[in-house]
Amino acid sequence: MKNAILVVSFVVVLCFALSYQVQATQGMTEQDVKVLVDKGMKIYNTGDVALIPEVYAPEVVLHVSGSTEKIIGHEGIKNWVEFVRKAYPDFKIIADETIVKGDKAVTVWTMTGTNTGPRGTVPPTGKKYSIKAISFSYMKNGKVVKEMTVYNVLDMMMQLGYTVNPPEVAK
Repeated sequence: MKNAILVVSFVVVLCFALSYQVQATQGMTEQDVKVLVDKGMKIYNTGDVALIPEVYAPEVVLHVSGSTEKIIGHEGIKNWVEFVRKAYPDFKIIADETIVKGDKAVTVWTMTGTNTGPRGTVPPTGKKYSIKAISFSYMKNGKVVKEMTVYNVLDMMMQLGYTVNPPEVAK
C-alpha cells in the first residue's frame, strides 16, 4: 500500500513537471495570443499607435500584400497605420477566426473601408471595399516579431473603382 501511494505521488509530481515543461516550451497561451491579436486590431481600427509597443517587438518585420516594402520596427508600423487610416478613415478589421499553435497564430479576418483620403499621391475614389485576409503571426517573449498578411489587392482595387488595362501587344 505504501508503495502504491509512493508511485501515485510520483506520477502526480511527474505530471505537474511535464505540464510545466510543455507550458514553458510553448511560451504564450492561446488566450495570450488572442489578446495580442485583439490589441493589434485595435491599433488599426482606432489608430491608437501608442499600443504598438504592447503588441510588437522593436525588431518586428511585417510583410503586407498592400505594401511594396517590408514594414520594419515600431516606426514602420506607425507610418503604415497612419497611411491606412488617412486613406480609409473608417478602416476596420474584424477577426473571423484565430488559430493558435504555440507561439504562432493564423488569423482570418475581414477588412473594410471607404477610400475618402489620398493613397499617397493617388486621389480618393470615395468607394467602399470589403475583402478577406489572412495573417500569419510569429511571437517571441510575448510580442509579435514577424507577421505576414495576405489579401487580394486586385479585388480591393477593383472594388475601389480601379481598372486593369491589358498590356499592348508588340507588333
